[in-house]
Amino acid sequence: MNLIAKDPLQKRLEIANWIILAILFIPSLFFAPTKFYLGVLLGGFISILNFYGMELGLNSLFRNPSGNVKRPTMIKYYIRLALTAVVLYLLIAADTVHVIGLIIGLSVVVISIICTVITALAKKNFIEEVR
Repeated sequence: MNLIAKDPLQKRLEIANWIILAILFIPSLFFAPTKFYLGVLLGGFISILNFYGMELGLNSLFRNPSGNVKRPTMIKYYIRLALTAVVLYLLIAADTVHVIGLIIGLSVVVISIICTVITALAKKNFIEEVR
């Protein structure tokens, strides 16, 4: 197996995912009803798992650029999308979670990407201003 080292920005993004989830989950644990904080927690787990799934799919795509890898990658993507849809449907239909909490949890990766990019750009601009 040929392991490719992760980019520092990607590592920072993965850590930020878990930090953002904790920042959203802990206050909701104390101040929101059970269904709401379960929605935040489960939505966060779902989005982070999908993020890792996408990483694995893209790593396999770029590891074997010579063969026909587009089709298997797309099939895996659609399977992951369908599984996510089924899990979300079951969570909402069984009235296990509050929909707004679930949406907030599903936004963890998006919030993490925005915060990480803003931080990286701010550091880059700060370093250029110092020079």
